[in-house]
This record gives sequence, structure tokens and C-alpha cells, in this order.
Amino acid sequence: MANLLYLVHRLPYPPNKGDKVRSYHLLRHLLQRHRVFLGTFIDDPDDEQHLPTLRAMCPDLHVERIVPRAAKVKSLRGLLTGEALTLAYYRHEGMQRWVQDVAHQHPLQASVVFSSAMAQYAQPLAPQVPMLVDFVDVDSAKWTQYAPAHRWPLSMLYRREGQRLLAYERTVAAQAHRSYFVTPNETALFVSQAPECRDKVQSLSNGVDADFFSPDPARPSPFPAGEQAVVFTGAMDYWPNIDGVSWFVADMLPRLRVHWPRARFYIVGRSPSAQVLALAGEHVEVTGTVPDVRPYLQHAAAVVAPLRVARGIQNKILEAMAMQQAVITVNSCADAIGASAGQGLLRAETPEAFVQALQPLLDTPDHAAALGVRARAYVEQGFSWQAHLSGIDHDLANLQDAAITRSLETAVHV
Repeated sequence: MANLLYLVHRLPYPPNKGDKVRSYHLLRHLLQRHRVFLGTFIDDPDDEQHLPTLRAMCPDLHVERIVPRAAKVKSLRGLLTGEALTLAYYRHEGMQRWVQDVAHQHPLQASVVFSSAMAQYAQPLAPQVPMLVDFVDVDSAKWTQYAPAHRWPLSMLYRREGQRLLAYERTVAAQAHRSYFVTPNETALFVSQAPECRDKVQSLSNGVDADFFSPDPARPSPFPAGEQAVVFTGAMDYWPNIDGVSWFVADMLPRLRVHWPRARFYIVGRSPSAQVLALAGEHVEVTGTVPDVRPYLQHAAAVVAPLRVARGIQNKILEAMAMQQAVITVNSCADAIGASAGQGLLRAETPEAFVQALQPLLDTPDHAAALGVRARAYVEQGFSWQAHLSGIDHDLANLQDAAITRSLETAVHV
């Protein structure tokens, strides 16, 4: 059993949004064999209630609070220092002191870093404490991708952030023992921009908890009788999700209602932005936080993920498929998961294509149900968290073996 330092940019519990799903399951996986010292941030006061759960799991938990608006202002210091604003956003003296104290008090075999911004706390310990970095996605590419969708000065800031963050990601990956990305495509993208790190990166896929996300005949529907609910789920303060639902409401929903007047679009997820709230109306429901997303998925007539600006494997798609729902999404999201249309993952790149893909699901519920069964079978077989996260075990075992060898060599010399 090794002592591991685990650094996460957002409290990894509850697993109610994309990054927290992955960071939580990674934490659970590490705890199966190791003692995990967890350092993390809280940016949502509602998460405070979950601290006892994490304290019971870890021998030491250190939490710093972030007020997003104040942190955004603080991050602007990066314009003066020349660094990525993301690093200044997550920089905190209390976290730095805690990391130093843990390293002083406990023999650490490795630091596991979740998201590039947290590597700034592990870098001073390397190489004595080797780093394993879960980048998940190439975040620098996200910022660069956001730029054309925004006006100046945001477009300029996003473009700059993409450039500065890529430089930092390359530095971190070069220092790390191993770095991970969520898909082979994401790994290849990073290698194309950081060829010097080619031999130090690999893919570590997402999974889905198919026991939790499973249909239940006793689960009641949240929708009015006779309504054809088309559902999108996700954190609604996240720009790719905001862009996706805005696109659907503007360009797909009017076409949809011409043929299916009982159709209603449900935007299900926490922290809806002002732009999302403005979409609410007679044919659009913005739920905000719900106690359980599963009823909305289980009883939907159709599930869509129109994510024009998205990277990697989307947990929202895996969860819907596990709930026996076919999902309509764009090519980039479908490619990351790999299922075919016959396995419940339908592709659409234009508003017309989305409506066309929805037609058989809304017209023939039995057809939709059959696709849903195949969708669940696909993710059950190919997206087990345990199977995917076992990829990190090999690297941890190698680090432990190397540490034992160094100890023996030191003893011999002494």
C-alpha cells in the first residue's frame, strides 16, 4: 500500500458533473490499494455538506474555498506575469503549505494530479515524488476553440489562454512520469502539439456506473402524460453545454415541433446561466438542479447531445446509454465513444440531420426502446470504470518497484 497525494481542482464528490464523475471514480480506484491524501477546492457552497463523506474515505483531506467571481479577478494577474490565467485562478498559499506538510510528514510514492492547473502544487516535489497527471482533455485546445464563438476582448483572452496553457501543459507532461488523456484522439492531438512527450502519454478512458445508471420500472416519470420529452443533461454553466442547448432551441426545436407538436425540450442540470434561463418558455423547461437525473433520462422520448464545442468522452452520453436510451450527438462525440447507430448512438451534424435522426425515435417508441437496450449493452461491455482505470495501476506498480530498488541500493552503499 503506497501513500499517494491526489490533487483535484474541484471537490470530487458528489459525482454530479463530468469532471467530478471521473475524479471521483479515480479516487475510489486509488483507495482500493493505497492511502490517498486529498487536496481539492470547493467552488459551490452546496458541496460543503459532502465533506464528511470524503473525510471518511481519506486519511487527510485539505479543502480550500474558491469564490468564482473573485478568483476570476485574481486570475487576471496572469496578464502581468505572462502565465495562463487558469494557474492564477487555482493558486492558493494554503494549498501550497498543506502539500508541503504532507510531503514532509509522510513518505509519498507518487502524486496523482487531476487537471493541469493542480500540477503547480506537485511540481516542486518532483522528481523525488513522481507525478502522474490526468489531463483528461487538452484544455488548451478548448480555450482556443472557444475564441471564435466570442467577441473581443473575450476572443483575445481565450486565444491567449489557449497558447499559454499549451506551453504549461507541455512543461508538465515533460516533467511527469506519465500523463493520461481520455481518448486516443485527445492523446494524438496533444502529441501533435507536444511531440517531445510522445513516449510519456497514454489514453485512460472514462467509464459509467451501470449499476447506478440503470432503468427501474418503479421509477416515476417527471413528465406530463402525453408529452414527448426531448432531454439534454449537463452542468449548465459550462460553455459547450450552453452553446449546445442554445443551438438546439434556436435551430432544431422549431423544426421539431412542426411534425411533433407535443415535443418539449428539457434542459436538466445544475447552475443554469442567464443565457440558459432565457431559453425557458412554453416549449422549453430549464430544471436547474434536480435530486436525481435518472427519471429524466429513463422516461425521455429522446436524448440529445448537440455539442458543437466539446472534447473527449461525454459522461452524459454514457449515462443516457446506460439508462437504455439511444442518443443523438455530433460526430466528434460519437467518435470518442465508438458505438454505431445500431448500438444506440446516432450521428447528426446539422439541425436538419438532428430532426431526421429524432423521427424514428419519436414516431416508433418500440424502435427507440430496442435501440436503448443495445445502447446499454454496449456501455456495459466496453465502459467499466474498473477496467479503464486499471491502466494507472501499472504505472504505480512500476514506481513502487523503482522506489524499492532505490532503497535497496542506498542500503547497500551505506
